Amino acid sequence: MTVVVVTGTGTEIGKTVTVAALASVAAAAGRSVAVLKPAQTGVAAGEDGDVAEVLRLAGPAVTGAELARYPDPLAPATAAARAARPAVRPAEIAEAAEKLAASHDLVLVEGAGGLLVRFDAEGGTLADAATLLRAPVLVVAAAGLGTLNTTALTTEALRSRSLSALGVVVGSLPARPDLAARCNLADLPEVAGAPLLGALPEGAGALDVPDFRARAGSWLAAELGGSWDAEAARAEFA
Repeated sequence: MTVVVVTGTGTEIGKTVTVAALASVAAAAGRSVAVLKPAQTGVAAGEDGDVAEVLRLAGPAVTGAELARYPDPLAPATAAARAARPAVRPAEIAEAAEKLAASHDLVLVEGAGGLLVRFDAEGGTLADAATLLRAPVLVVAAAGLGTLNTTALTTEALRSRSLSALGVVVGSLPARPDLAARCNLADLPEVAGAPLLGALPEGAGALDVPDFRARAGSWLAAELGGSWDAEAARAEFA
């Protein structure tokens, strides 16, 4: 896998921190890593965005790239229109990812919000970019009540486009998960039709950087370069 597209089932569920963990683990294994954020919204010029956060957590050896940013915290197409700036189209995303893939072992493309959020006025989405790239898609999901529906909808949308769901990662798992979150560890792979490949602890992004990098592999399954075990996690919270 040279290019992996990372999408969320919604906003504010730990997608950026998950990308940082993926990048950190891959870099620690000696792989050259690039992170591409096609459209950063809700951040003004000169302010740190998601790419800066990934580089802070994963390390300076990771390459960061951002194609466009818009000040309003909205879907990219809407934010671009309000700012009277050019939108980012799926073909541009695919082209940028392919250029990075030519000089990196792994390229992580981080979407904005969910899979079908519009990037341009024509309705182009992250799914369209993944189709052009023929890249697998990793889904970052919430832990608690409601996540089964949004995860099922996301993976169904992937399958309808003949895209491969690499797996699901829980973006922020509480230290003391409630009943719904505990049950979801078992139910998520069933509704997704894809394996559960990790769970990041709530507050992972606030850890000291050395601690984050040292622990990142324990949050991700072997398929993602880590040592996390889904069965062990389910048993822990049973």
